[in-house]
Amino acid sequence: MSDNEGQKTLLLTGASRGIGHATVRRFFNEGWRVISCSRHAFSKDCPWPGGEKDHMQVDLSDPHQTIEAIDRIKARLKGGRLHALVNNAGISPKGEGGARLNTLDTDLSDWGHVFHVNFFASVILARGLKDELSAAKGAIVNVTSIAGVRVHPFAGAAYSTSKAALAALTREMAHDFGPLGVRVNAIAPGEVDTGILSKGTDKIVERLPLRRLGQPAEVANAIYFLCSDQSSYVSGTEIEVNGGQHV
Repeated sequence: MSDNEGQKTLLLTGASRGIGHATVRRFFNEGWRVISCSRHAFSKDCPWPGGEKDHMQVDLSDPHQTIEAIDRIKARLKGGRLHALVNNAGISPKGEGGARLNTLDTDLSDWGHVFHVNFFASVILARGLKDELSAAKGAIVNVTSIAGVRVHPFAGAAYSTSKAALAALTREMAHDFGPLGVRVNAIAPGEVDTGILSKGTDKIVERLPLRRLGQPAEVANAIYFLCSDQSSYVSGTEIEVNGGQHV
């Protein structure tokens, strides 16, 4: 089904696992076309049919690849509209043995890679696709983190500060993209069961009001809400999906 026939289109970065997988599944089940971006090639483990033809392999830590990807995305849209952009890609380098990297021991090259993926790629893609988003009166959702507002025992300094910057960017983009008819919001997941949890997460879960991990599908539901007409007057906000972790 083409855009002219009414199908909506989502561009999702970081689609290869966890929250990305759940988000593709949620939008696919609602009849959306999903263009996925990942530094990995399309995997047979990705749980949706026909996804390979709409998958793009791009390394968002490379600004040149990110900029070049915009023309590739436009070609896939064939002059059509983009109804949603979800900036979900994120990296969080670890030290030896999975240790948290703080401000004193994070290599400068790691700072650069983290910010290119977690922060700069979001604004590069949004700016490059603003006409397609505006044509659809679309939505942008930036995936931030619980670590963006306080020190987290596992998230490194570069990751945490990049996510805090992304939350601030969300407000700025909401202000700037609003006149184009494009809404911009963020979601901040907490402890989510993605299969790559750090040792000791169970101790955090014990202190959560809901006493359990979040599920990727629960985060995907929040993302879908912010991209749907149900949130048509919501812009410039960050929704925490963390089981009450900050109360």
